[in-house]
Amino acid sequence: MMPRTGEIQTAITNHIGTIEFYHPKGNSLPGPMLRDLAESITEMGEKSYVHVIILQSRGDGAFCAGASFDELMAIESYEEGKYFFMGFASVLNAMRQCPNLIIVRVQGKTVGGGVGIASAGDYTLAHTSAAVKLSELALGIGPFVVGPAVERKLGTSAFSALAVDAGSWNDAEWARENGLFANIFKTREQLDKEVNALARQLSGYSPDAMRELKKMLWKGTDDWDQLLEERAAISGRLVLSDFTRDFIRDFRNSS
Repeated sequence: MMPRTGEIQTAITNHIGTIEFYHPKGNSLPGPMLRDLAESITEMGEKSYVHVIILQSRGDGAFCAGASFDELMAIESYEEGKYFFMGFASVLNAMRQCPNLIIVRVQGKTVGGGVGIASAGDYTLAHTSAAVKLSELALGIGPFVVGPAVERKLGTSAFSALAVDAGSWNDAEWARENGLFANIFKTREQLDKEVNALARQLSGYSPDAMRELKKMLWKGTDDWDQLLEERAAISGRLVLSDFTRDFIRDFRNSS
């Protein structure tokens, strides 16, 4: 098991729940953190006095660097691989099943699983530096687990562009134009102001009405428990390939 060097923090103020994750390596998400994050989202959604949730990462740098390369290299079996990628599946399913609307704050670049989290937000706001990339195909894996969330938000055409051109960044304006971000802001102060203003606004709305809206927004995703497990199995098999091992090794040596 990888050492637990990151953390999840939660807070509740005036019916607004805030969940913040942090990892010193670009807010990457090792397996234990993924499961803690999923559990935090689920627990927050079970509190009747929470009307809306803000999901964010700490700092002014990357929003999320996706999977931990150290942990990917430590995977030694298909079972371990599937278990790791089920961590991302658990976060996406927790966001989907949470009865509260979730605002995602994206303050910087986001890769792979981080794009999945941004896509699973019910309303995602970002800084203009928040470029996005699905790098999984370059690693020899593919964006299989996050794919349903990203395709649902962006549509098949834009998702295909991200998935196939795995080596390129798409800027925040591209993400806004294709529906991933509801809006983008030039300063992080503006971003925080808008995130907090929207959360305050929603905190005063009818919780019952927002729950019904959430159900409507996620209509047609009831099969995701099974679907994302199947996708995690594909990634768990591919992560053991020589191609993926060599790619990560070369990336480490060059960085």
